[in-house]
Amino acid sequence: MSEAAKWYVVHTYSGYENKVAKDIEKTVENRKLHELIQEVRVPTETVTEITDGKTKEVERKTYPGYVLIKMVVNDDTWYLVRNTRGCTGFVGPASEPTPLSEAEVKQLFGVDVSSVEVNFKVGDRVQISGTAMDGFIGVVQNINLEDRSVDLLVSMFGRETPTTLPISQVILVED
Repeated sequence: MSEAAKWYVVHTYSGYENKVAKDIEKTVENRKLHELIQEVRVPTETVTEITDGKTKEVERKTYPGYVLIKMVVNDDTWYLVRNTRGCTGFVGPASEPTPLSEAEVKQLFGVDVSSVEVNFKVGDRVQISGTAMDGFIGVVQNINLEDRSVDLLVSMFGRETPTTLPISQVILVED
């Protein structure tokens, strides 16, 4: 084997990423092309969603519509990938396979991404739950996703009181 495998990006129909990856892996297995097509990945990230005070871990595609393949490009591998159902072609000028640079590969695989999503924004009215202030209504002043906390202005006993709570203890109030 004279050529080293490199990472390439393949464009797919949206929602077909996992199917394309599975079909390519199955074809590689059947034709015993492991040395030419070494790895197939659909880049994903884990996102923490907080809805109505409930925390849920969700895996999302980092780049919807794309599949990454570590392979040696020759006529056979190009044809195999290009003619996989749901695949629209390689990313590159004129759909020619263009390998990713080392920096791009490191950026894609070297960083563990984890983020938090909330269903409220600054200025929204929220209800506090799971604390001594259970049931109090507050207005969101600031959302700190890194600390997973939210700053509120809560009306208690006729006064506006600033407070900071974990995001999981706040529920959006539907008006």
